[in-house]
Amino acid sequence: MSRRGQIVAGVAALIVCAAPMTAAPQDLRLTPAEIAALAKGGAGAGTSGVAGIRTTILYGDPTKPGLYVIEIRVPANTRIAAHRHRDDRTAVVVSGTWWFGYGPAADEAAVKALPPGSFYTEPADRPHFALTRAEPVVAYISGVGPTDTQFVDVVATPNP
Repeated sequence: MSRRGQIVAGVAALIVCAAPMTAAPQDLRLTPAEIAALAKGGAGAGTSGVAGIRTTILYGDPTKPGLYVIEIRVPANTRIAAHRHRDDRTAVVVSGTWWFGYGPAADEAAVKALPPGSFYTEPADRPHFALTRAEPVVAYISGVGPTDTQFVDVVATPNP
């Protein structure tokens, strides 16, 4: 099994364990090509809305009650200001290095490098922020909706 295949399998296991099911699960098998075909472009519910981010819904509907899983693709050299979500979320970095931090202001000194295969949480109402550097990032995020995004730090930070 390829490294990406191992990561995807791990994500699937984490998703099943991370959130309670509110409805019977559906049979679902998606190849990377099928995931790419689902992409509609643009940031979606539960994301920062930053230009260039592409969200793909893999399972459920983040705007409605119940388990959801989204894929986010974040371009290189992107900054996401501090924000929070109303639901507890878990995530796995699929590719690229995600620089992720917690707190009410995007402080580059507070980020931790999360390479592919890394796991992190976004506790409900806990401010967090992220950035990419020279490479884009793909992450899978799961939660129990409905979700939202509320910014807490609207001051832009300079590029590294």
